[in-house]
Amino acid sequence: MKRRTATILTTVLAVAAASTAAFFALPASAETAAFTVQNAWSNGYQAQVTVNNNTSSQISTWKVELTFPAGTTVAQSWNATQAGSGSTYTFTPAGWNATIAAGASTSFGFIVNGAGRPTSCLVNGQACTGTTPSSPSPSVPSSPSPSASTSTPPPTSGTPVQVNGQLRVCGTKLCNESGQAVQLKGMSTHGIQWFPNCYTDASLDVLAKEWNSDLFRISMYVQEQGYETDPAGFTNRVNNLVEEATERGMYALIDFHILTPGDPAFNLERAKTFFAQVSARHANKKNVIYEIANEPNGVSWAQIKNYADQVIPVIRANDPDGVVIVGTRGWSSLGVSEGSNSSEIVNNPVSASNVMYAFHYYAASHKDNYRAEVERAAASLPLFVTEFGTVTYTGDGAVDVASSNAWFDLLDRLKIGYANWTYSDASEGSAAFKPGTCNAGSFAGTGSLTESGALLRNRIRA
Repeated sequence: MKRRTATILTTVLAVAAASTAAFFALPASAETAAFTVQNAWSNGYQAQVTVNNNTSSQISTWKVELTFPAGTTVAQSWNATQAGSGSTYTFTPAGWNATIAAGASTSFGFIVNGAGRPTSCLVNGQACTGTTPSSPSPSVPSSPSPSASTSTPPPTSGTPVQVNGQLRVCGTKLCNESGQAVQLKGMSTHGIQWFPNCYTDASLDVLAKEWNSDLFRISMYVQEQGYETDPAGFTNRVNNLVEEATERGMYALIDFHILTPGDPAFNLERAKTFFAQVSARHANKKNVIYEIANEPNGVSWAQIKNYADQVIPVIRANDPDGVVIVGTRGWSSLGVSEGSNSSEIVNNPVSASNVMYAFHYYAASHKDNYRAEVERAAASLPLFVTEFGTVTYTGDGAVDVASSNAWFDLLDRLKIGYANWTYSDASEGSAAFKPGTCNAGSFAGTGSLTESGALLRNRIRA
């Protein structure tokens, strides 16, 4: 922070967790910094620091230093540049949030390994001295931040969007407006060019109200009789389905479904055009998530990242708050299906915030080694399973109940959201409905469900 010698401020660094709180009184001439624990688990927690400029003048930079007890480390941070020396961690602006206007604030967050809270702090190079007041002062997160303010908590009942509001990526999790980690569960369409009768008012009412689905993934093929044949028509179909999901309070995941060719650069200009249009149409909605490349394959992570670094700014120009999901190497397997792993992403992440990374699996084909990689990657990367099946990678075959349940248990434990392939009546094992269901228009209950559909309905309703 830029020190202001002419202004005397009363500042507090609040360290809050569970029912206890420790306080550090900052020296005069320092801006306010408030540390809060937003989420905690057995071996770590997620925290946020809010830097407030209570002066009458703009400040052009800031610096916060936190020292943790032995055995406690900061694993990763966002909205700040992090440096560490021993048990002390220094946080400086990420670039875009260096300047804080008079009366404004900015926030950054981080994930801590270990249960220890900060034992000391430096703000703008000034040491903090400890006091313990009888009651803590509230801290108010500010924008931009991976989680929104908790001053007005969302409702505890209602549709998924009413309950959770605008989503943010916070650390390795997807969080709601109050900064709580959430796990979205839902279904994916098949190709909307092939199964239009599967996505009617009746079927979407069942998905939202009977299945209690949080999420509706709208899978728009680019090739295979898809977007490239009629860009305006397919964009209109996607927009209409987003509106249908919105009416029912579900999150809408817009899937730019590339598969063959596997190089996303082949469709770069199409992607820019499509996402410019849909993000402009839905920018004011709280329920839209953008999946910019379904299953890249046969290309390096560097090529995928280059594509993402060009497409994401197109979305951000219209919708700065929407979560963006980036496909990963090897048919969105984090590289495993092409002999690699998530380390290449961890070491070279996409150059944007509020981004997650896609993982796809098919339970009968992808088992322990894939689950192990997801477990490892989830410690460093925000993941979303935007597509999975209970059968083989072909989308067909018998349901592997044991492997499917092992996957469900892992994703639930890690709070990783998912969309199942598919909410359709395709003549394949992965379809949720028996063939002929969509033309008949009878979606309610369990009589029209396949084995896969019945399994998914039970898991999502739970």
